[in-house]
Amino acid sequence: MALSWKLVIDTKNAPVLADFWAAALEYEVEDPGALIGQLLAAGHLGEEAVVEHNGRQNFRGFAAIRHPDDPFDPTSGVGRGRRLLFQDVPEAKTVKNRLHIDVHSEPGGLDALVARLEGLGATRVREYDQGPAGHWWVMLDPEGNEFCAS
Repeated sequence: MALSWKLVIDTKNAPVLADFWAAALEYEVEDPGALIGQLLAAGHLGEEAVVEHNGRQNFRGFAAIRHPDDPFDPTSGVGRGRRLLFQDVPEAKTVKNRLHIDVHSEPGGLDALVARLEGLGATRVREYDQGPAGHWWVMLDPEGNEFCAS
């Protein structure tokens, strides 16, 4: 049986990076507000563990996004399918990513995709043209994490 998984990405500002990737991938930012409300009311969570971002309560240092077509738990807001979790860490990124996301455009749509990603805060790093094998850009998200647009 296949295992369930999520990709966890270390960040400096989880909610901001989640917003970028949700827009880039056309995913939804998870809303754990109902769960946070229950935990606060029951005394299982202190106010210091909660932040507000874009009018929603989040667990401090965490934010997640999920594919809009995948199932999710309505109480926790946690996706049960394709999902990225962003978590704040104290250390800065220092080397090239060993794992990265590839974002694919529609046929003939690479220029529009790259322009849209730049509008969201991404930066072009270098272009690769492999002739018939393909054409793509290496880009950086707002925190400097490498990804490819093809």
